[in-house]
Parts: sequence; C-alpha cells; structure tokens
Amino acid sequence: QVQLVESGGGLVQPGGSLRLSCAASGSIFSINAMGWYRQAPGKQRELVAAITSGGSTKYADSVKDRFTISRDNAKNTVYLQMNSLKPEDTAVYYCNAEGVAGVRGFESWGQGTQVTVSS
Repeated sequence: QVQLVESGGGLVQPGGSLRLSCAASGSIFSINAMGWYRQAPGKQRELVAAITSGGSTKYADSVKDRFTISRDNAKNTVYLQMNSLKPEDTAVYYCNAEGVAGVRGFESWGQGTQVTVSS
C-alpha cells in the first residue's frame, strides 16, 4: 500500500504564491506519473498538472505559465509551485501517483489540502 501525504495549502491573497508538496511512502518499486488535481465546491475534480518519471509535464490551460510541477524521484516527492494565484484557483488540491508497489501496480490519492485565494 502506498500513502501520499500533502502539505503546503493555506490562505493567500490574489497574486500571491504557495508551494504544495506531496510525499509518497510504502513498498514502492517505482512511480511512473505523479500529478495534482483540484476540486472546487460544486465542480468535478480536474487535472491541474502532471509529471512523468522522465520529467515530461502537462498542465491545464488555466494554470499554464503560473504553476510549475516538479518532482524529486529520490524522495518520491512531487511539488506544485503556484504563482499569481487567482480566486478561481480556490479548491481542495489532491496529489495522485501511479506506479508499481511490490509486484503490483498501484494508484493512490492524498487526503487533499485546501487552497483558498481571497483578499
């Protein structure tokens, strides 16, 4: 079983920055993709950004040029640097990881961290 623990959420003013972190632990053999999703009240969960073990990234159009995803493979940790935050970025942010644990594939989710952008 693979556990994901997120940190770094909070309250920030419009135009501000936050950095989210997500650390994976457990019987991990390899992690292929890690990503961040978010869910605002009354809306579906959506992909924010994802990164492969090789460093390839993809972003939602709404966050391109403002958010940057990165990962430390040695620490099984993924980060999301969020700049120029807008009120519409307010949501619960979830970490996701897919890979191999033991001899089986896995997909795990974090518990979520609240990001609120408000003056």
